[in-house]
Amino acid sequence: MKKIILTYGLIAGAIISGFMYATMPLWENGTINFDNGELVGYTTMVISLSLVFFGVKSCRDQYYGGSISFWQAFKVGLLITLIASLMYALSWEVAYRTVASGFTEDLTQHYVEKAKSEAKDETELRVAMQEIEQFNEWYKNPLLRFGMTLMEILPVGIVITLISALLLRKKEVLPSN
Repeated sequence: MKKIILTYGLIAGAIISGFMYATMPLWENGTINFDNGELVGYTTMVISLSLVFFGVKSCRDQYYGGSISFWQAFKVGLLITLIASLMYALSWEVAYRTVASGFTEDLTQHYVEKAKSEAKDETELRVAMQEIEQFNEWYKNPLLRFGMTLMEILPVGIVITLISALLLRKKEVLPSN
């Protein structure tokens, strides 16, 4: 069972990391920006984390004799999600220090422009600017940045794990006499 969890987790992590690096040139040429980037990012998360379903099904069929409880399925799915999520966060740390080195500055500029256009008054703008400054300070800390990155993908993985556990749970069939 550990082999299935590790295999599916690593494959899901490799897919999401591969998507991240594959889309970097699209950020650079402006095809993907901060307005549509979330859609692209979360779509790639759902695609890669769909392997949770297949990993749970594989465990159910190979190790649980074709039946699995909700909680067993949830545990398997969550472990696959954790492996993929850790790979995603580690990949972002590498990308952040290499191919996405100007990310924080670009993100700050985007949110400053957005705050200026959406603020109703000077007080609201000042509050928004303080929040942006606070985010930048937090993002400088690698542990906080790593945690923030995990919080991008973990909720998606938990939802997919819940759905997979609900769909794949199967009570043991008792032989009839």
